[in-house]
Amino acid sequence: MSFESLGLMPELLRAVREQGYETPTPVQAQAIPHLIAGRDLMAGAQTGTGKTAAFTLPLLHRLAPHANPSTSPARHPIRALVLTPTRELAMQVEESVRTYGKYLPLRSTTIFGGVNINPQTAALRRGAEILVATPGRLLDHHQQGHLHFGTLEILVLDEADRMLDMGFLPDIRRILALLPPQRQSILCSATFDGEIRKLASSLLRDPISVDVAPRNATAQGVRQVVLPVDAGRKRALLSHLIKARPMEQVLVFTRTKHGASRLADQLVKDGIAAAAIHGDKSQPQRIKALEDFKSGAITTLVATDIAARGLDIDQLPHVVNYELPFVPEDYVHRIGRTGRAGAEGEAMSLVCVDEHKLLKDIEGLLKRPITQLQIPGFEPDPTVKAEPLLKGRAGQGGRPRRAGAPTTTRGEHSRAPRRTAKS
Repeated sequence: MSFESLGLMPELLRAVREQGYETPTPVQAQAIPHLIAGRDLMAGAQTGTGKTAAFTLPLLHRLAPHANPSTSPARHPIRALVLTPTRELAMQVEESVRTYGKYLPLRSTTIFGGVNINPQTAALRRGAEILVATPGRLLDHHQQGHLHFGTLEILVLDEADRMLDMGFLPDIRRILALLPPQRQSILCSATFDGEIRKLASSLLRDPISVDVAPRNATAQGVRQVVLPVDAGRKRALLSHLIKARPMEQVLVFTRTKHGASRLADQLVKDGIAAAAIHGDKSQPQRIKALEDFKSGAITTLVATDIAARGLDIDQLPHVVNYELPFVPEDYVHRIGRTGRAGAEGEAMSLVCVDEHKLLKDIEGLLKRPITQLQIPGFEPDPTVKAEPLLKGRAGQGGRPRRAGAPTTTRGEHSRAPRRTAKS
């Protein structure tokens, strides 16, 4: 199958060819014809499956026939809205819109929190048919009278499961109440639990369902391995692995923002070019860290699950779970960032005795055990007993905080509360 066979207009096909793409991915092949036809769609697809192009290409195709080359803002009202859970994903979606829509007279812009609102207001006043936004900042602009949705034709909720995890459901419902009922709606999610299906039933009309992301699916080209180690020696083992392999590009996951920052600082002291990315970092800091990671200026990027969601990094060779996630599905999301598009990848998990229950839950989701490999010199102390993990801020020495230990925490996003299971 080719992109030509999907029915896309010549201007879009030209832009696709310039990106070097010849064959659509499964989600693109299944979704694009239905979206061109105007159907509502529920797509089960994780990052790295080509889902962004699966909705941006038909979105541009449907808007193009009535695009106006005029410079007047009044000729460029909002006709499509894409909601994303994070700033990074919003930027990447809008970049996709610009890349594929370069030969069309359509305007796009993106709005998200953490930066000055005034330049965004100016961009909205210039007019844009396609708006990519995070929920909180969109509501801020609407409350200030900067947004009007009377001409909206298409709505996309990207990574809807993560938006719900981050507590954005009330904001989403407020936004839906602002939109015209007659529209095309698209919902993308890596998982489809009860809450997502309930949202979909209220949002979509007679939708087509496309599922290329089973809940326990992992990339076929990913080599998974568990490295047993004492909690207090995780940092030393990670530094050893990065230097000994050597790893030229590795994405490291921690459970908390505090843990990500502290680990990145410790790795820098070990002589490793590292940076952290999470919700407490400023937008310029997050952008610089990602750009440095992609360019090779830094080799190690330490991230929380939420901050990493939506990061688009081609051919990432290594993912390390410095701390196992509390939710097994998050493990699948993490390691899915390597081994894409047929490339080989490696996912290593540094597991201490306290995390054995989490490992068992992950293996239960995968329906198979993960190979364990002992690194000489880092054998765990067999006399150490497991202690309960508290879902909160990481303690000292790389060991998660114990139940009963005093701490003060804040959520990844202060605007809306997150579920305890995702802390």
